Amino acid sequence: MKLNIINIFRKTKSHPIEYDPSKDDFRWLHDFLTELGGLSRFTIQFFRELFRQPYEHKELVRQSYKIGLSTLPLIGITAFIMGLVLTLQSKPIMTEFGAESWLPGMVAVSIVREIGPVITALICAGKIGSGIGAELGSMRVTEQIDAMEVSGTNPMKYLVVTRVLATTFMIPILVLYADLISFYGSYIAVNLQDFVSLPLFVNLAFDPLHYYDLIPATIKTFFFGFAIGIIGCYKGYYSENGTEGVGKAANSAVVISSLVIFIMDLIAVQLAELFNIFN
Repeated sequence: MKLNIINIFRKTKSHPIEYDPSKDDFRWLHDFLTELGGLSRFTIQFFRELFRQPYEHKELVRQSYKIGLSTLPLIGITAFIMGLVLTLQSKPIMTEFGAESWLPGMVAVSIVREIGPVITALICAGKIGSGIGAELGSMRVTEQIDAMEVSGTNPMKYLVVTRVLATTFMIPILVLYADLISFYGSYIAVNLQDFVSLPLFVNLAFDPLHYYDLIPATIKTFFFGFAIGIIGCYKGYYSENGTEGVGKAANSAVVISSLVIFIMDLIAVQLAELFNIFN
């Protein structure tokens, strides 16, 4: 018995037990902090390259045109259905309380404040974020990014900066487009049973809207666009493990972007409430 204990001690001393992170209960925390640190470093690198010359104006315009044009049909259909369904669902309740005339204003405030920006950002996260992640991921695994570095082209500036700026400036425009389409869908829903002229509907819809409804809703869409672009580029830029890594990069870009959008929206709502209290 004593010899067995001595042999075990000798084996342990000569071959120490290796640490297996997969068996650690806090492995998720390690992965989260690693991912957060990598994304933060990538964001800092983006801002460093943002103000350095040369500026890729043509690529920025091309990416903005590509992102906006490819997303317009999907956002238009979704926004129209969103305004239509919201109005049809709310109309019986408003009629029951004798507040049917408030229906356009209620729908307008709901769409402008929350539904329009969040739903549009989620659609763009699924459509644009996954596309950026898959595109840069395929360029990484096929060594096209490495070839750009060897040839003297700055891939961070040409690939990442242009795409992040394009999403940052195009998402607010797409949200405005979605709001207008949603208003038209609401107008169609109101006129399915009753007749309301378009000028009257516009007056009823825009009367309860104020600057503190429009300004916070517009500002947070810039942050939504930046988050979609930077996360999609980060996941694709550091993709690995071949084609399997490309799929994981696209999938994780959508999931993380959607989660960050909800967190940003929560923070924006709290800040808007504080702004209203102090004013």
